Amino acid sequence: MVGMVRRVAIIPARGGSKRIPKKNIMEFKGKPMIAWTISAARDSKMYERIIVSTDDEEIAEVSKKYGAEIPFLREEHVDDHSTVSQAVAWTLKRMKEIDNIAYDNVTSLMPNCPMRDSAGIIDSLKNFESKDLTFQISCFEYGWMNPWWAFKISPKGDPEAIFKDVKNVRSQDLDKLYCPTGAIWIAKAEALEKSEDFYGEGFELFPISWKDAVDIDNYEDLEIARALYEQKDRN
Repeated sequence: MVGMVRRVAIIPARGGSKRIPKKNIMEFKGKPMIAWTISAARDSKMYERIIVSTDDEEIAEVSKKYGAEIPFLREEHVDDHSTVSQAVAWTLKRMKEIDNIAYDNVTSLMPNCPMRDSAGIIDSLKNFESKDLTFQISCFEYGWMNPWWAFKISPKGDPEAIFKDVKNVRSQDLDKLYCPTGAIWIAKAEALEKSEDFYGEGFELFPISWKDAVDIDNYEDLEIARALYEQKDRN
């Protein structure tokens, strides 16, 4: 007999980051990077369990210190080609094997999104559950970087507009465009286990602030996040 728990948060945090070595546990404004995500999940008070899914002993130890569970080290989907969806789905299946517990829904919280807070998590879960969705992906509205005006540059240096039919359209007359962010992804656990993809059939986007959506993949992203944090701290 498999028991049922309503919500679980899974923080996928593999150890092999290339662009910023040890990114998930590097210092960010007085705490390891991953600690900000663990704290946001705990402060939301929305989860029965908060799990860090990692293959790295050092990440595991830091995560335990800040209040997350590490029931096992992840043995699969730890390479550069595996997706976050695959890592979270594998973790769910492994937890079910170990604990004989299934979950109603699962939230994936990327550890490199330190600006996302508990309020954003609560709002996202409320939207997901009130609409009885199966998959929900966090996103933010494009601002000063307007992708409607995007170009490709050929190897010869020739520019080619991506959206050729809007070059004479005023920006205020163009539709809003949104960019996915790994800050808060939510799915019905059983559906994710089967599809291994948060972008599953019928997925919906849920807009959050672009500041909360900052996803640190390189040193430029890190500088943006630090500047935003300092601004927030002054306010």
